[in-house]
Amino acid sequence: MSSQQQVDPKKQQELQLQYTNFKNTLQQLAQKIGDIEQEAEEHKLVIETLDPLPQDRKCFRMVNGVLVERTVKDVLPTLKTNSDGLKQVLEDMLKQYKSKQTELDSWKVSPCRIYQRVHLPRVFLEYEGIHI
Repeated sequence: MSSQQQVDPKKQQELQLQYTNFKNTLQQLAQKIGDIEQEAEEHKLVIETLDPLPQDRKCFRMVNGVLVERTVKDVLPTLKTNSDGLKQVLEDMLKQYKSKQTELDSWKVSPCRIYQRVHLPRVFLEYEGIHI
């Protein structure tokens, strides 16, 4: 056996596809996390704005695209509940992201153990800076 074996092109495609799937999943999770963070920040700003106001003051809330008149007393508890829910979803999404990142990190190491001294997909090698 030579010291520089070639990986079957089909196996190279499979590895590249797995790597691409991992990266796409992480990118989608990051996008969702960003969206949720933005929405949570908006809730926080509205809560901070409404907190010092009198409880019987009129305010307006968008419900399913319809602007509804309410009082601060009616809206504030709902906003706080929604904000807490967003924080919980954000925590869950971050755990999911970290888990997927850990899974990707362990996956990146396993092909190197299995295919020592073998040419891995070029993108994989460039991304990791692996020198085989």
